[in-house]
Amino acid sequence: RAELFESFLHTKYVGKKRFSIEGAETLIPMIGSFLEKVAADGAQEVVFGMSHRGRLNVLTSILNKPCEQLFCEFEDIPYGQFEGSGDVPYHKGYRSRVTLASGNMLDLWLVDNPSHLESVDPVMEGIVRAHQNVGVYSVPLLIHGDAAVAGQGVVYETLQLSQLRGYSTGGTVHIVINNNVGFTASPEDSRSTLYCTDIAKAFGLPVIHVNAEEPERCIWAIECAFAVRKRFGIDVFIDLDCYRKHGHNEGDEPAFTQPLLYQSLRKKEPIRALYAKKLIESGILAKEAIVEADNAMRQALQTTLNEVKQKRPIKEVKVVAVQEEASTAVDRKRLEDIIKAITKVPEGFSLHPRLQHAVSERAKQISIDWSFAETLALGSLLQE
Repeated sequence: RAELFESFLHTKYVGKKRFSIEGAETLIPMIGSFLEKVAADGAQEVVFGMSHRGRLNVLTSILNKPCEQLFCEFEDIPYGQFEGSGDVPYHKGYRSRVTLASGNMLDLWLVDNPSHLESVDPVMEGIVRAHQNVGVYSVPLLIHGDAAVAGQGVVYETLQLSQLRGYSTGGTVHIVINNNVGFTASPEDSRSTLYCTDIAKAFGLPVIHVNAEEPERCIWAIECAFAVRKRFGIDVFIDLDCYRKHGHNEGDEPAFTQPLLYQSLRKKEPIRALYAKKLIESGILAKEAIVEADNAMRQALQTTLNEVKQKRPIKEVKVVAVQEEASTAVDRKRLEDIIKAITKVPEGFSLHPRLQHAVSERAKQISIDWSFAETLALGSLLQE
C-alpha cells in the first residue's frame, strides 16, 4: 500500500514536492506493528514527531487522514479552512483515533513540523510528558533522517533531557530513515562518525541496524525496541538502512550529484515487489491475489481523485480561528492583594538581605519589571 500510494502521487502530481518514502516504505508496516504492540500493552496514545520524508504516507496509511483531504491540498481546493491550514501538506500534523487490526483502539497525534529539521523533537516530548502527567499512557515515536539525526544539535539536547526526572517520557523509540544521503551530501561529507546513529553511544543507548529490504526483520527490530523501552525506560534507536528513490524532493535530479549511486538505484526492484515475490515463491500468497489487491487500491485512489477534481474551488473562504479571544485584564484591587501576599515574609523565616531589599521594593510598587509582572500574572491565575 505504501509504495502504491507513492507511485500514484508520482504519476498524478509530476514534479510536486511530496518527499516520497520510496526505498524506505518498510517504515509503514514497522509503525503498524509498533502500534499493535503499544496498544496490547494498554497504551492510550502514540505521539509522533517526524520531518517531511514519508509524512504524507504516514498521514494516510497510519493516521487514516482521508486521501480526499490530501488531494484537495494538492489541488488548492479548500477543505475545512483553519488558521495555519494553508501550509504545505508535508508540514501538517493530524490527530485521529484508529481501530487496529487487533480491534484495539489508539489515539494518534502526528505533531506539525516546519521545514526546520528535528525542531519538533522537544515539542513532541513535551506533549507526551504533559499527557503522562495527567495519567494518560502516552508513548513517543520519533522518526529522523540520517543527516539530520547526526547533524542537528536539538537531537542531542533532547536526548540530554530524556533521563531527567522533570522531562523523561519513559523512553522514546527512534526510527532513522537512513537513505545514505542528506539532500546532496554523501555520509562521508556530512558526519565524522561511522554510523548516523552514533549519537546514541553518548547516552549508552542501544541501536538496532536493519535492512529495509527485509521487512520481517524490520518488524522484529521495532518490536524489540518497544520491549527494551518498556523494560528499561530508555530511548532505543533503529537504523533503517534504505535508499531514496528520487531526489531530495521530486523536483530535484539526484543523478547530478550522485550519478553512480542513482545509476545503481534505478535498476532496483521496489521493496513491495521483492517481498511479494518471496511470498509467492513460499506459497503464502497467490500472484492473482496480490494483483487484485493492487488494482483495487489504485482504483480507489483514482475514484477519490476524480471526485476531488469535480469540486469547484471556493474563491472566498472564511478562515476559522483556532483560538477564541480571552479577557486577560486584572483589576487594581486584585493586583494589590497579590502584591501583599507575595511580599509577606512568613514568621520565623530568615530572608537573605539581598532578597529582603527586592521584596521591599516590590511591596512599595516603585517599579514593575518583567519578573514582577510574571509573578503577578501567575498569582492572578492561581486565584482563578
